[in-house]
Amino acid sequence: VCAVGINDYQAAYEMTRHLLNLGHHRLGFIIGDPYQSSSARRLAGFHAAMADAGLNIEEEEVVAQGMFTYRSGLDAAEFLLSQERRPTAIFASNDDMAAATVAIAHRMGLDVPSDLTVVGFDDAPLATTIWPELTTVRQPIMEMAGAAVDLLVRHIKARRTGKPLPCEHELMDFELVRRQSDAAPRLRPKPLAQA
Repeated sequence: VCAVGINDYQAAYEMTRHLLNLGHHRLGFIIGDPYQSSSARRLAGFHAAMADAGLNIEEEEVVAQGMFTYRSGLDAAEFLLSQERRPTAIFASNDDMAAATVAIAHRMGLDVPSDLTVVGFDDAPLATTIWPELTTVRQPIMEMAGAAVDLLVRHIKARRTGKPLPCEHELMDFELVRRQSDAAPRLRPKPLAQA
């Protein structure tokens, strides 16, 4: 089928590299709906960036299943933050799940971003209505919708003339938008051994 979108793999790769460049080495990732192809591409981008950084991924420790909903984000964040070696940063596959992660962090007494960096994907309106505002991947939703309608109209017109067009896949640019939810991991002194 024809499609208009962004390179989800590359966007997730770049966001993961951003977190690694901040100094995070224990990253958590919340996957989106397993029935949407963008979920698999975003997870693949995360895995590739981690592998390129030479970091071993223990799947059961760092990846939690979500469904692109706030509720599923609450459950996934609670799972990730209950790990013995909890992540210092969590990358959620959309902003709803990232907002849920911020809520769970606050409930656990963690400061975002001092104790936990949280980033999302989409740049939905929610990203700027919570505190702290989310660092996220911006998709040009309005431009994508316009391009999709134009694509559909062209294909309908071509089909009416009896000369259908081949399928097209149009990729649009994305942008990493930094706000207040990311920071370098806090370095805490190791506890002194008891004598």
